[in-house]
Amino acid sequence: MLQIALPNKGTLAEDSMRLVQEAGYKCRRMGKELMISDVENGIDFFFLRPKDIAVYVRKGILALGLTGRDLVMDSGAHLVEILPLHFGKSRFCYAVPEDSPITPESLQGCRIATSYATLVARDLAARGVDAEIIQLDGAVEISIRLGVSDVIADVVQTGKTLKDAGLKIVGGTILESEAVLVGRDEAVLENPLVKTFVERLRGIVVARDYVIVEYDVEERLLDEACRITPGIESPTVSPLSKKGWVAVKAMAKKKEVNAIMDALTAIGARGIMVMDIRTCRI
Repeated sequence: MLQIALPNKGTLAEDSMRLVQEAGYKCRRMGKELMISDVENGIDFFFLRPKDIAVYVRKGILALGLTGRDLVMDSGAHLVEILPLHFGKSRFCYAVPEDSPITPESLQGCRIATSYATLVARDLAARGVDAEIIQLDGAVEISIRLGVSDVIADVVQTGKTLKDAGLKIVGGTILESEAVLVGRDEAVLENPLVKTFVERLRGIVVARDYVIVEYDVEERLLDEACRITPGIESPTVSPLSKKGWVAVKAMAKKKEVNAIMDALTAIGARGIMVMDIRTCRI
């Protein structure tokens, strides 16, 4: 049986389980199960603390793991990032009080509170800065008010938590993070079960970024229409019973679909429809 780790809690847990289920695997937890076997697909899913997943995968105890890129980097484990999963996106940044003059260029001698000591130590070393790192296990934004630190380094999604704590982000992003599928090394991809798992997940991830656009257009305008919807290789074009008209179908980026519809309408396309894709292989 192939053994794969999924987050047991936190912001990544629900989305990771949903992704794997959409890919056709049985991994629904009814309670606080630590392991679920999908006998039909030959996989055991283990539900672990997101911070621990990289360690288990690096030691070869588990073949694959779904966790955050920030957690992988902070673990110090040298793993192969097999597939970015496009959810759980965040930034790892420094933050200080709104009225503080401290910047990443003036961290020398500062006290920095964080749950990601390895990431901070690596960044400070790259800057040639000597500062005190204070390891905390969450809720680091309150540490400045309590007099424990001068600066925090933390994962930021919307920034609301920092704003509520009277803090502001300073400097650029230290690390762009998201949920990722990781393995110990590339050799793991030689396992047929791993190949199937990766391709199924890739199909869901790609499908979430694309839609199918269908429309009718005059044949004389086909070249212009195809420039608007080039598809992956090329669009599918079929003749209509109405002389001089064709039906066109193409994949398009979901984030671009409204602009695409505007452009198609402007050239005279009719019956424009947009449909979601559940999964695909491209």
